[in-house]
Amino acid sequence: MWLCRTCALLALLFLAVLDSSESQKEVVRPDKGLNVTVSTEQPKCFVCIVSKVNSTQLSCHSSLSLVPEVETTLEFSCPQPVEQSYTVTIAHSIECTENACSPPTLQTQPSILTNFARIFTWNLNAAQDTVVRLSIIEGGLTDTSQPCSDGHQLSVSTSIASSKAQTQYCRGGSVKSLYLINPAVVSLQVKPKAQVVSELFQTSVTQLKTEVISVDSSTTMVLSRDPKESVCEVCTAEGPTLTCSTEKTLNNVEKLSVVFSCPKPQEGFNVKIKKTIDAPFSGDPVQAESSVFPEFNRTFEWYLKTNFTHTFQLDFPEQGLRQISSEETCPDEHKYSFIIYSPWRANIGTFCRGGSVTTIQGRYKGCVSLKVPANAKMDPFEFKLSRGPETNMIAIVGVNLPRGVSDTTLVTANFPRDFPDNMQMQWSFTVPGMHNYTVLFDHVTPPECLNNGEVTVEYQAGAKTVTKALKDPQPEHQQGNFNMVLTNCQTNTTLPGLTLNYSVSVVRSGRPVLCTVDLTKDPGVSLQIENLNSDSYCEISINSEVKEKINVAAGSIAKLSFLDCPNEDIRLTAKKVIDCKNTESCPVTTLSVSTMEPCLPMPLNSFTWHLNIPETKTWDLVSPKGSLRQSLPSQECKEPFSLHLAEEEGSNFVGNFCFDGVIQKIQVHANISITAPAQQLSRMTGSFLNISVSEEITETIIYTVSPDTMSPTLLATPNWPQGMKSYRTLSWIVTLPNQYKAQLNFNVTQPQCKEGHTGIDVRTIENRELKLSISENDPPVVEQLVGESFYLNMSNCEPETRQFSALTTINLQRKQNFLPIVLGISGAILFLLLVLAVVCIVTKKKKNQKRNRGSSIYMPKGNIFRPSDMHFTKTRSENESHVYDSIDETMVYGHLLSNSSHGEAFPDQYNGIQTDTYRTFTGPADGALPVIKEPDPQPGDNTFMDPSETFIPSRPRTPINRQDSLGFQDRRMIDNELYTFKTTGDINTIRLSAADMEPIPDDYL
Repeated sequence: MWLCRTCALLALLFLAVLDSSESQKEVVRPDKGLNVTVSTEQPKCFVCIVSKVNSTQLSCHSSLSLVPEVETTLEFSCPQPVEQSYTVTIAHSIECTENACSPPTLQTQPSILTNFARIFTWNLNAAQDTVVRLSIIEGGLTDTSQPCSDGHQLSVSTSIASSKAQTQYCRGGSVKSLYLINPAVVSLQVKPKAQVVSELFQTSVTQLKTEVISVDSSTTMVLSRDPKESVCEVCTAEGPTLTCSTEKTLNNVEKLSVVFSCPKPQEGFNVKIKKTIDAPFSGDPVQAESSVFPEFNRTFEWYLKTNFTHTFQLDFPEQGLRQISSEETCPDEHKYSFIIYSPWRANIGTFCRGGSVTTIQGRYKGCVSLKVPANAKMDPFEFKLSRGPETNMIAIVGVNLPRGVSDTTLVTANFPRDFPDNMQMQWSFTVPGMHNYTVLFDHVTPPECLNNGEVTVEYQAGAKTVTKALKDPQPEHQQGNFNMVLTNCQTNTTLPGLTLNYSVSVVRSGRPVLCTVDLTKDPGVSLQIENLNSDSYCEISINSEVKEKINVAAGSIAKLSFLDCPNEDIRLTAKKVIDCKNTESCPVTTLSVSTMEPCLPMPLNSFTWHLNIPETKTWDLVSPKGSLRQSLPSQECKEPFSLHLAEEEGSNFVGNFCFDGVIQKIQVHANISITAPAQQLSRMTGSFLNISVSEEITETIIYTVSPDTMSPTLLATPNWPQGMKSYRTLSWIVTLPNQYKAQLNFNVTQPQCKEGHTGIDVRTIENRELKLSISENDPPVVEQLVGESFYLNMSNCEPETRQFSALTTINLQRKQNFLPIVLGISGAILFLLLVLAVVCIVTKKKKNQKRNRGSSIYMPKGNIFRPSDMHFTKTRSENESHVYDSIDETMVYGHLLSNSSHGEAFPDQYNGIQTDTYRTFTGPADGALPVIKEPDPQPGDNTFMDPSETFIPSRPRTPINRQDSLGFQDRRMIDNELYTFKTTGDINTIRLSAADMEPIPDDYL
């Protein structure tokens, strides 16, 4: 019972509350594309959907979203005034592409829920790098931070904003357009019962051009639009929205985004960057910022300031400047100008890079300006800024005149306008040695001076000073550095003032060496002459044009000039191009150095042959001297002549080669160049290499090699010890001598291949037997023995790391054959046995002959006896003992010594019987000799007597001089009648008998 009473009480209380609240009904139908939300923040306020059938409340909420294009009846119930308790939000979406937005206008649906406070919002979604422009259809807007008096408050928020606060606008102002960047939100808040137009903005899309820049406190950047150009504005993000105008001045900002409202703002906007630099100057280089707005017309200005009596000095040490008129343009489109404020404004001049002006000094204040057009490549150019000396002159310009023939043009300040009155300007000229200068006034306008004044030109050269008037002859053909000081007078300003445009010409002093080179006589030969020492005074020219490097083309005639050029400062090189279309057009050709013109003052440094062939042909290189040798460690070329061989493609070096080696032929399947070094050309006469064209080979290079049997043979890959070129292949055809085998030693550097594999193969020539095959992934092989002639093939991959190179050493070893050794030993033993047998036989025969040999002694007085000889039984008349084999001549003519002085010297030797001549022996003078029969010799008896026991006189001593010499004199024969018959012949034996002589046995001693 108590529960039922409580429920009834609460129902009565709810009805009482409803009766005390305001209630209002609205019929709403949102347009297509609109998101309408009704909400309240009051705790006792609701918005309810009412049924169309029985007008009952279906549901009540504090916030309710309506369905577009569906009519809905809403009932607002709130104890507070309804108009002040609810807010209606009407949201739109704007989708923009690179070309247009949809919808094209910002619409409001002004008739919806007009009794309530409404907020219209437009959510912007645009393509990247595009700007959406909202053009106000009626009236204008003004930027404000206060509430709008007419109840229309417009706010804009964008992602580029540097603050989260919104930018607010009120109706009535000069802002006609808003520029929005994706994403952005535009809101319009109106009070209850306020009238709203149906269309607020017209949309358009432009491409976004944004630059993010930073400007320090000493720099000012001005972006301004040319009034003649099309409508375009520059915008900056100041707050949540963009602030746009036709000109922006930026200073002391950090990473500021600058947006242009047109797709090509560089066609209408100019950028000027101003920087202030006050003394004291640090001396550091000053350089323009090349990355700022590179597509725009740019002007860089540096404002310089120092003490009133001092100067600031600008140095341009690298390239220098060249003075031009203000209307001229520079080749690199970089134009410099200098203005001095001291205190009058004086324009020193307009300059381009690349000239003889190296320094500019200005007093007190000045401005350096650099103009660079749009899209011009900004080449960073710097100058040094320092403090200069005190001076009363308006400016001092330093000019470093170039070597050779040149003309430097200079003008006075403010040219072509008047030079300031009573002011001085100085030019300091540095003239190179061995050069003459001439000053020529090209255009001069003398002023009318007041107070008897005069314009003077003063030339200072060391301690010497010469003052001239404008009409006087100026210096000609002078040498040395000098200063030129121009002093103006007080002029009549009603008449034209002082203007001066002059030039300084420089020419070389001295007498050049002239030479005419005619290359029509040697087809394909061209010359290159280069000055190696830029600091020297050497000047070379071709056809009267001075150059640092001269190229005399093939088949041309050139007139060359050399002035003060020592041989060590110039290099002369020659090259010859040989093009072979086919084998028929290129027979066997010998390479030889062409004869240079004798008038050339320098020797030939090198001669290079460029040999070009089709892809289907191969070059064959053979030395007419027999063979070639590659210069490698321990086998360097010691000959006075060597050749540098390289492939033309990529200048891939192959190696240096000389003569007298093991390489019989080199075949190259590529265009090649062969260079002969300079210092060896004078020693080389005639041809040194035969070249011919053969059919295509599969390898890049093939060497035909005959190894040396006395020393190791080295084989190296091209460009050794550096790496061989990718995908190159080469082979060595190695021919071994008979009875030799080859020991191969490998020193290989293997790469890590990116594509392909390296390869080293050894294969015999006769039967194609594979002896060795390895790649970069196989274990390294150090040695390999090959018993016959073979191929050595190598190939490279495309390396990823390291390079492929190989050095192979071939040592020849003689093969072992035991049959000749056995036969040799057997023959030697047989020969020794034969010699031993002959010796034994001869020795035995000698012994037998000695036993049977007798001896006889002639006694002038007495009987013939033969001791111990029992076999000598013949009488004197029966044997031939009186027949002599030979008689000493000194004994034959011994009777002549009896009256000489020698007889006294040897008294005991000539006391026997002396006869004048030799007579045939007829027997003893005292009667017949008895026949003596001696017994047979007994053992122990001596056949011969000791010479000391005989009484045969000894042979007279003879001089040491040779007897066959004409200078030989025997004192014993001087007084002899036979002395005059002395000859240089040998001592002859005298036949004493007509009997035939028996030959002397071989074993007779």
